Amino acid sequence: MKPIVINQAWNGAEKCQLCPIRDLVLFADLKQDDFHLLHLPINEFELEAGAILYEQKDKIDFVYTIRSGLVKLVRYLPNGSYRIIRLLRQGDLAGIEALNGSAYLHHAIAIQNTSVCRIPVKNVEYLNNKTGHLYTQLTARWQKVQSDADIWLADLTMGSSKYRVAKLLLYLANDEVDEAFFLPTREDIGALLAITPETASRIIAEFKRAGLLTTKKNVAKINDSTLELIQSL
Repeated sequence: MKPIVINQAWNGAEKCQLCPIRDLVLFADLKQDDFHLLHLPINEFELEAGAILYEQKDKIDFVYTIRSGLVKLVRYLPNGSYRIIRLLRQGDLAGIEALNGSAYLHHAIAIQNTSVCRIPVKNVEYLNNKTGHLYTQLTARWQKVQSDADIWLADLTMGSSKYRVAKLLLYLANDEVDEAFFLPTREDIGALLAITPETASRIIAEFKRAGLLTTKKNVAKINDSTLELIQSL
């Protein structure tokens, strides 16, 4: 696996205040004066596809905001196979278990080129103690973890293989038609949905032949008729 790749780091709070996705991230509700409480540097960096953000049981000094791209949370099984527990995308917080003092529960690996901010846990703890403006977002992050877990259990690992692939496509597309989205490898689709890579490949090919899905390399699109058909499966 590829190591983490850090392109740049910065120590000031100004960039957090001007962040173009600030409304999506952990610091969304902070006020101007709150940013002066950030005493430790927040690092912004790029991950190439395949790079490791952190590994299970790594030292838990940081949480990570996904600025763009896609990260998979992976658990390796004793037989050498792996399961993808969840996908993280723009605005999501990776390593949230670190805020409870727990070791990382999974390996976090970029599955496409991904931009990340690395936030020291001590910054979050200090802000949470000094200002009430972080509480709502922290609560929302924990609720999203629970919501995503429910989606994975209810929609993506139950039902027929075709239903699972269809629901994954909707999830990746954010229910938006005619919008390009990143399509994981067949191996990752299998690990996400508890099906074999061969089954994933067969269903993707079937959807393409039926005109429900168009792909170019690792980018895909669905359309209005696809949305209706998939929702009826």
